[in-house]
Amino acid sequence: MKVLKFGGTSVGSVESILNVKKIVEAQEEPVIVVVSALGGVTDKLIKISQLAVSGDPSYQTEYEEVAERHRAMIDAIIPAGKEKETLLTVINALLEELKSIYHGVYLIRDLSQKTSSTIVSYGERLSSHIVAVLVNGARWYDSRTFIKTEIKSGRQLLATELTTSLVKAAFSDRPQIALVPGFISTDAESGEITNLGRGGSDYTASIIAAALDASVLEIWTDVDGFMTADPKVISTAYTISELSYVEAMELCNFGAKVVYPPTIYPVCIKNIPILIKNTFNPDGKGTVIKQNIEGDKKPIKGISSINGTSLITVSGLSMVGVIGVNRRIFSALADHGISVFLVSQASSENSTSIGVRDADAAEACAVLNAEFAKEIETGAMFEMQAESGLATVAIVGENMKHTPGIAGKLFGTLGRSGINVIACAQGASETNISFVVDGNYLRKTLNVIHDSFFLSEYQVLYLFLCGVGTVGGSLIDQLAQQSEKLMKDRGLKL
Repeated sequence: MKVLKFGGTSVGSVESILNVKKIVEAQEEPVIVVVSALGGVTDKLIKISQLAVSGDPSYQTEYEEVAERHRAMIDAIIPAGKEKETLLTVINALLEELKSIYHGVYLIRDLSQKTSSTIVSYGERLSSHIVAVLVNGARWYDSRTFIKTEIKSGRQLLATELTTSLVKAAFSDRPQIALVPGFISTDAESGEITNLGRGGSDYTASIIAAALDASVLEIWTDVDGFMTADPKVISTAYTISELSYVEAMELCNFGAKVVYPPTIYPVCIKNIPILIKNTFNPDGKGTVIKQNIEGDKKPIKGISSINGTSLITVSGLSMVGVIGVNRRIFSALADHGISVFLVSQASSENSTSIGVRDADAAEACAVLNAEFAKEIETGAMFEMQAESGLATVAIVGENMKHTPGIAGKLFGTLGRSGINVIACAQGASETNISFVVDGNYLRKTLNVIHDSFFLSEYQVLYLFLCGVGTVGGSLIDQLAQQSEKLMKDRGLKL
């Protein structure tokens, strides 16, 4: 049994949703299919909520656009007949419910977390019903009955044991094709609608795959898999054929949006491989994520980055040798919901630099200034200073720990290219080297690192020959053509 998840872009247009139908119906073994809301619908539902709660009557127009989009999709892909009529009855009922909720929000000018979670759940509820009718032989399941959450540390988190038992019970007599809305869950105690967070459909699929010991979890999206770098920035980036769970997690945490990070853990524990595939290129090999990769000698697997980084430096003589300073830093930020994705501390302990997103920088400084107000007042610590407009870059690969000189090659390459490293961090596991640079140099940084670590001998030869141009005559042209052919045979880009 396999679990297949299709994202918003995979069900966002007539062309893509018909591709989903072909892919699912071509499966030979039983499958559980998890689908997201139609592309862009979740953001639209949130936008309409904000309009309604602010008293803006234009929310009605925006709502009608959402409703019409779903009806138009049905008209385009479901042939006339009893099935279509039944589907429209279900969809129209859901849309009327949603309309009533928006009207209530508009009237009382209040949008609670409970109401907000209920509103966004309609995206997956609508899309899953449509796909369930589109795919021949599919049976629809309500994920709200078996994906359960509970409040832990003030947040709605997965109730793992309960969910696992409910999933097993729900699919004890499953059909050849089961269709499940992703993202949606309910509170284990109250039964109120909750959700698994943005990207939660990936997580839904992973939870089900782990509970049922699936042979593989397939994530179908709009890219061929994990790339060595962002192809929008680096034209020579290419698809990574295999990644370990650790490498995939590191890349996801540092900006690669191919997979929602929590997705990896449930299947990792069960050693279930994840296959990333492109709905628009189903014949592509994609990327396999698994425990062990045989014969893997590449020290670096990929480069990821987070733009819009701010670096906050917490410094002062009172930090030296004082136990608990870092605990106060991270506890204060966590209490205010501010995420830290990079930490760099001087060995002298008199300063700690933390990386946060630009949008959180001002609040982070205010929080830390309040936390250390007494120390700042006595001069034992300095006021927090935030340097914004930066970018964080990470190079990832489990084999770095077996390869000496990687950090030297990295920083040497950056230095020769005139790129200044503002801060850096490397964990003891040596699977990730992260560093901060001026945001204006991000594109250059990514390109010089990619050229240094990923260009094959064929790509180097090709670029050299192109630089030679016509000086070498026909022989040069022949060599350039041959190197280009070798690259294409290996799936490499120019």
